[in-house]
Amino acid sequence: MKKLIALLTLTGLLFAQMPNAVLAQDATDAGTEMAADGDMVADGEMEADSTVSDSAAAAPVAAPEPASTVEEEPEREVLSFHQTVKRYFIEGGATFMAFVLICLILGLALSIERIIYLNMATTNTDKLVSKIDAALKSGGENAAKEVCRNTRGPVATIFYQGLDRSSGSYEEVAKAIEDYGSVEMSKLERGLSWISLFIALAPMLGFMGTVIGMISAFDKIAEANTINASIVAGGIKVALITTVSGLIVAIILQIFYNYILSKIDSIVLDMEEASMDLVDLLYKRKLQGK
Repeated sequence: MKKLIALLTLTGLLFAQMPNAVLAQDATDAGTEMAADGDMVADGEMEADSTVSDSAAAAPVAAPEPASTVEEEPEREVLSFHQTVKRYFIEGGATFMAFVLICLILGLALSIERIIYLNMATTNTDKLVSKIDAALKSGGENAAKEVCRNTRGPVATIFYQGLDRSSGSYEEVAKAIEDYGSVEMSKLERGLSWISLFIALAPMLGFMGTVIGMISAFDKIAEANTINASIVAGGIKVALITTVSGLIVAIILQIFYNYILSKIDSIVLDMEEASMDLVDLLYKRKLQGK
């Protein structure tokens, strides 16, 4: 009996100690496995590091790419209007450009002189006729002539000639006014033929420069025995500059010429109307016996 109790007690103790032993064995096995895994990981990392270092050592060090540099365009010099005209004048050739410039200077000088003359010749005809009428009523023909002498312009000159012949017939007075009107008209148109000459001459000189520039370009092609844009560019540029210069001069002078013509037409119209008023005024005075 005692042996049976001792055997049961021993069996109980063994069963009581078995879970602890199993847990301890499991913990030991797990620690061993973790250590083994850590060693494997460490070995793998060391192998990877050695592989990376070997590949890094084997691979050539790439040179750093240079920073992309953008070619900056050179700043273009901004020329003034005077500098631009001067440059094109030199590039167009001094010979023909000088002739074109002379046409411009002379044409402008004549145009300005005519404009000043015509502005001074403009007269308020209605006011002049009223003054003459008042002078005739107050002081007679001498007083009217004095008014004409103190007034500038072709209308006053025509009136003076008409008053000087007021003692004649109606036809004589009208004929005198008409003749002196033609003389004053020719004075107004003085110099216009030279302006029209320069208007025609400037583009002709430009076209002549164009022809000479093209001849020069073809001569260069013949000498080089090839067609190249750089060879003919100079001659063509000279040709175009001279042409444009001649046309610009002609356009400027044409504008002045047309203005002068319109001014002359306006003055002539006033002369004709005022002359008719003066003839009627003198005829009425003659009818009244004055």
